[in-house]
Amino acid sequence: MHTVVTSTSSDAHTWNLIYLELLLREWGHRVTNLGACVPDELLIGSCREQRPDLIVISSVNGHGANDGLRVIRQLRGTEELARTPVVIGGKLGTAGNGAAAWAPQLREAGFDAVFDESEGILPFRGYVERLTAGVRV
Repeated sequence: MHTVVTSTSSDAHTWNLIYLELLLREWGHRVTNLGACVPDELLIGSCREQRPDLIVISSVNGHGANDGLRVIRQLRGTEELARTPVVIGGKLGTAGNGAAAWAPQLREAGFDAVFDESEGILPFRGYVERLTAGVRV
């Protein structure tokens, strides 16, 4: 399974991306890590070219929800990526309004799953395992 790991255009953090890359590799994935501060156009272009099986967007700076809403609309508006599973997680808000507050809006916009930093890695691992097993998640 090929997975693209990225941050949003406003997020300069990298350790979260390295951690996710290592985990996904350990779980048997081929991983392309686009790195930090990834412009939307670079994410879209890379994914159009590579056609990953999963796109993982990670945020640490607290602007993940706002940036995520913008980029998911572009991903879903790209014919080649419209059905690609896309998830987002980490610190999604800045005022204590994490995934619980943002999840409905992010899912409605097109994310397949939303993971809050406070839940740890287990919900994400479960999602990835179901996806890898071919279970529609």
